[in-house]
Amino acid sequence: MSEFLGIGSDLPWWTWTLMVIGVTAIVGVVGALFFPDWSTADYEAGFDADPGSKDFVEWTSTLLNSPVFQGVEVTLLQNGDAFLPAMLEAIRGAKDTINFEIYIFEPDTVGRQFMDAFKDRARAGVEVRLLLDAFGSMKLTRRYREELQEAGVRIERFRPFTLRNLVRIYRRTHRRAIVVDGRIGFTGGAAIAEKWKGNVTNRHEWRDSMTRVTGPLASGVQCAFAASWVYCTGEVIAGPRFFPTLEQKPGTCGLSVVSSPSDALQPIRLLFWVSFINARQRLWLSNSYFIPDKRLRSAVIERARSGVDVRILVPGDQTDAVPVQSAGRSYYEELLSAGVRIFEYEPAMMHAKTVTIDGQWSIVGSANLDERSMEINEENVLGIAEPAFAGSIEKGLTADFARSREILLQDWQQRSMLRRFMERVCKIFIEQY
Repeated sequence: MSEFLGIGSDLPWWTWTLMVIGVTAIVGVVGALFFPDWSTADYEAGFDADPGSKDFVEWTSTLLNSPVFQGVEVTLLQNGDAFLPAMLEAIRGAKDTINFEIYIFEPDTVGRQFMDAFKDRARAGVEVRLLLDAFGSMKLTRRYREELQEAGVRIERFRPFTLRNLVRIYRRTHRRAIVVDGRIGFTGGAAIAEKWKGNVTNRHEWRDSMTRVTGPLASGVQCAFAASWVYCTGEVIAGPRFFPTLEQKPGTCGLSVVSSPSDALQPIRLLFWVSFINARQRLWLSNSYFIPDKRLRSAVIERARSGVDVRILVPGDQTDAVPVQSAGRSYYEELLSAGVRIFEYEPAMMHAKTVTIDGQWSIVGSANLDERSMEINEENVLGIAEPAFAGSIEKGLTADFARSREILLQDWQQRSMLRRFMERVCKIFIEQY
């Protein structure tokens, strides 16, 4: 063997030992990074309750060890023309603290507006904390960060590219956790760059949404920021300045699920699964990177076969991630055969991450329906029991379906062998998308 490989057979034993260790390490790293974990048991039982009902919210809260926040106010902000001005208005009106965690931040025209607002508030004495993922914010180079720091903004990057982070470099923060004065919170799918501006009037303006929350649920968004901030800086975010005591009034209620996933604990996956299996009438969702695992697919398929109106909105040809799309498309035939309706959005990149069930229960936040969000990324989502809010999501999705191409089973089964081959190849790397 050594002669075949061109390696001298007279190499000392320790050289062979090091070579074996090296090859084993490379195989282990490649396997950990690019191949899915061993299969685990399917979810079973759970509970049976109308989504959004008192029992459903309380039982889900208990399952996920997440408190119920009562008396919240929530507003769905569709597309950049709605959410960017709302976020800037809240920042410019800050009196005490701004805590801002986001995945992508680019110093373009949109990014400069936020940078100027941060600097203005910091110079006015407001404590401004800006937490960015090191990968997602690569375009915010040192000179821009120093500009913010000179104005008094505290800026930190999540797991910058250093040797000490080498074994965790692929584990990113994907959270959207924005809180002003402990009272106004934002979360959703958007980030800070020019592609999020506008109202999808051309293919360069992304379709996305953010949710504005006030009242007690803002503390749930703050928890997501606080967890990331203490990890990066050691500073504990606590007390009434950050978590003010707000009246828990009857009415709209919600849950905040903050996820730092591990093999044993994947709370966002559980939230989606419990929500899906309890759908009675409608299960509508939009997601930009749709590669659902077996558990979530099984839940969706079972509901569709039971007569639930299941509709899924995903990006079409304007996607920014063709491999992700190909991997997700590998499941289309299985879903379509069960009666699930799939729509591919045509005008621009569709980046929204929303779920609405039976016009009563909704899930919004940063998480995609893929392995990375369930098992690798830091994420945060909100579950909201509010018919008016669910109605806003349904209204937006109805308009989106009208601008989309519905995928039909008969047509899909006639796709080319090349497309089928690409789907199989792209599925191999599902944990890295």
